[in-house]
Amino acid sequence: MTMRFRNTIHGFLVLLWAGSHAHAAVDYARDVRPIFSDTCFKCHGPDDRARKGGFRLDWREGVFGKEAPEGLIQPGKPAVSALYQRLTTSDLDELMPPPDSGLKLTPAQLDIMRLWIEEGAKWPEDDRHWAFVPPDRPAVPGAREAGFNPIDRFARARLEKEGIAPAPPADKASLLRRVTFDLTGLPPTPAELRAFLADDSDEAYGRVIDRLLATDRYAEHMALPWLEAARYADTDGYQNDRLRYMSVWRDWVLMALRDNMPFDRFTLEQMAGDLIPDRNFYTQVATGFNRNHRINSEGGAIPDEWIVEYVADRVETLGTVYLGLTLNCARCHSHKYDPVTQKEFYQLFAFFNGIAEAGLGPNDGNSPPFVPVPRSWPMLGPEETGFVVPEPPRVKLQQTSVPRPQAGKPGTVMVLHEMEKPRDTHVLTRGLYNQPNKAEKLARETPAVLGLMGERFSRDRVGLAKWLTSPDNPLVSRVTVNRFWQHFFGRGLVRTSENFGAQGELPSHPGLLDWLATEFIRLGWDMKSMHRLIVMSATYRQASEGTKAGMARDPENVLLSRGPRKRLSPYQIRDAALFSSGLLVEKLGGPSVKPYMPPGLWRSISNRKYDQGKGDDLYRRSIYTYWMRTIPPPTMMTFNAADREMCSVRRELTTTPLQALTMMNNVTFVEAARKVAERVQLEGGNRVGDRIGFLFELILSRTPTPREQQAMLKDYRAHKAEFARDEAGVAGLLGVGESSANAGLPSIETATWAMLANTLMNLDEAIATN
Repeated sequence: MTMRFRNTIHGFLVLLWAGSHAHAAVDYARDVRPIFSDTCFKCHGPDDRARKGGFRLDWREGVFGKEAPEGLIQPGKPAVSALYQRLTTSDLDELMPPPDSGLKLTPAQLDIMRLWIEEGAKWPEDDRHWAFVPPDRPAVPGAREAGFNPIDRFARARLEKEGIAPAPPADKASLLRRVTFDLTGLPPTPAELRAFLADDSDEAYGRVIDRLLATDRYAEHMALPWLEAARYADTDGYQNDRLRYMSVWRDWVLMALRDNMPFDRFTLEQMAGDLIPDRNFYTQVATGFNRNHRINSEGGAIPDEWIVEYVADRVETLGTVYLGLTLNCARCHSHKYDPVTQKEFYQLFAFFNGIAEAGLGPNDGNSPPFVPVPRSWPMLGPEETGFVVPEPPRVKLQQTSVPRPQAGKPGTVMVLHEMEKPRDTHVLTRGLYNQPNKAEKLARETPAVLGLMGERFSRDRVGLAKWLTSPDNPLVSRVTVNRFWQHFFGRGLVRTSENFGAQGELPSHPGLLDWLATEFIRLGWDMKSMHRLIVMSATYRQASEGTKAGMARDPENVLLSRGPRKRLSPYQIRDAALFSSGLLVEKLGGPSVKPYMPPGLWRSISNRKYDQGKGDDLYRRSIYTYWMRTIPPPTMMTFNAADREMCSVRRELTTTPLQALTMMNNVTFVEAARKVAERVQLEGGNRVGDRIGFLFELILSRTPTPREQQAMLKDYRAHKAEFARDEAGVAGLLGVGESSANAGLPSIETATWAMLANTLMNLDEAIATN
């Protein structure tokens, strides 16, 4: 055997995936394709298939064509197929995987390959990875049933196939809390809870959803995943982490979501709002999406190198957000797993390689191109909505002799603006800025596997945006509805929402995913309609408690056998505490604010001083919190927020003691607890039992059980007795935070209820939805 054969087969086995199947026939797409797609050490990328010495096991010609080693697979004859021989030989020098790799195939895995070869090694004519085939609208399984929408019919069909019974509907209180948090990021008020529980009409739940969708709170909550994907922050990042002013772009996102801008228009304005025929100041601001990347201002930086980095970042972000592909893997060489060549990466690169930007950032402030923002933003008058041509970058020499652009001061926003003559684009050898392959100047084009632009689209960012949202694009609608699903269920139908390629996971419900993708397009890319469709489904409205048997069969709820149970995001956790306490200051948009921060944190690792805000600034929603990339808000990071350094569309959750310590001791949560205590005394009635019930409604959106009532009553008495002996402790507790204590309420009673509120706020149930 040749070394190239040994290396390639070894790679094929390194990430081998196969399960035990009781089927009489082996299906290529289900059983064999995942094995070939998981090749780890491929000899070459997809554009190098014809090179001497290379072949690929995930490509038909690589297995059966002239590039394959002689006798690699002989259909119907596994015993004489070189591939199968290497898998089963007793010769340790020939065995694959090599014994020293620590890997070993199971008998079930060997059976997959043996059966496939015995049955003729059938390979479909269209062997594209599932995600690269445009979705066809599938037939909805099952019969129509009252209270079920198409989502439920797909989900129930899968449960019936698996022999699992669905969970019953969630109780009304849990459902209201779940949907209110999912659509607005805040809990329902006690009054809203009581009204919903009292409304027995069939339309009650639908009316709640319509009310929530129409609020500014909806926009503020739904904008957060987009800000994390867009790597939005208030500083440039890197070592110097200079200031920037991009809150105006954030406000544009809020207005677009509030007004239910269709997703295709949402995409067009952010990709090319400076180029469209009906461009104006608002569409120009939208292009800040592609200016949210980090910017280097270090004196020793090489401007040309960093322009390449900025453009590459835009391609990577486009790949993650819209295509669900790891395009950055094709920057230095052709992608090792997905059919995207290095040349195709730089053809996409060319779309963004004509921005009139500077490689080195200023010493604080916005980097060109930027435009001034009218003082009346966002309510602009007719004379203020016109498109503004950015001034050409004014470059000056600093002491380091490195040219820096003139900074944009507060009252400006960074945007996209095309150069009169775009930079030439070439493949960069190993991705290095100073190693262009000048043998070929590249034109703007999209990857062939996703459909070339052809003559249908203009070769500019307008055409790119329209190509993305074309019904023929196999990925964008799927990737987007999958993130919607992830938002509401905590897990996408494709769990790897950032990667729909060969290394990503297969969809749990492929028919449902394609139906949702085509429905999104059919509805005119209407985001609110899609959100309403999901939360109206009986699948979403199931109870989150599963049976013991169901939990054993479906521990991660992949099969949708029960309703979603999710931990709240860090933004929701803080905002819910402020909201329940009555401290939350609600106002859409505005400059970023600086709430409480551990003293001296910025000074400890930078030369900047954190100037904590005052008054309302301390109590704004978390979407408005000032975000310094090198020192992001510690409470947000403790609960697994994205750091905003790079594009992020999925977060992994951790559970740590620091989270409990934060909830118990952080100024925000202690202050919120004492203000909750004031609400309990003012709104919860005069009896202790009634006040305990009100406290539960306020924080957990339900009434306490008799056992909980007794436990809280016991704690009430214990804390009250302790505070009666500790005047200093009472004063210290009521002095936490900047808001003043209500002097008209008895201080010992307030301190006692603050401790009870703190107890409930620290329950797992308080920071999760059921």
